[in-house]
Amino acid sequence: MQSKARDVAGYLESLPDERRIALEKLRESCRQFLQGYEECMEYGMPAYKRGGVVEVAFASQKQYISLYMLKKDVVDRHRGALAGCRIGKGCIRFSKPDRIDFTVVSRLLQDMAKSKSAPC
Repeated sequence: MQSKARDVAGYLESLPDERRIALEKLRESCRQFLQGYEECMEYGMPAYKRGGVVEVAFASQKQYISLYMLKKDVVDRHRGALAGCRIGKGCIRFSKPDRIDFTVVSRLLQDMAKSKSAPC
């Protein structure tokens, strides 16, 4: 279900504590490593745009937390470090908020910021 929150702060406030803590850390990481990106709400979730195009987003789903990294080459370079996650073309699904490896997430975001490839 898409959130009706108008901004990222409102989105985070609407979450249960155990989810909100993890997603606040994701937000902090995005703000730290995605310099020059615009934070916004797209498709009912927090997103980060560069040049008007969404490249990163995250969401609290019913069974997991999703991190959308919309450059397949970036995700592919880090697949080995994402053991235990379900990974699609551009979506990384974390089944438990407390198992998110923020060191790996930081590396993904740094790689995303440097990548010149087109988002999928």
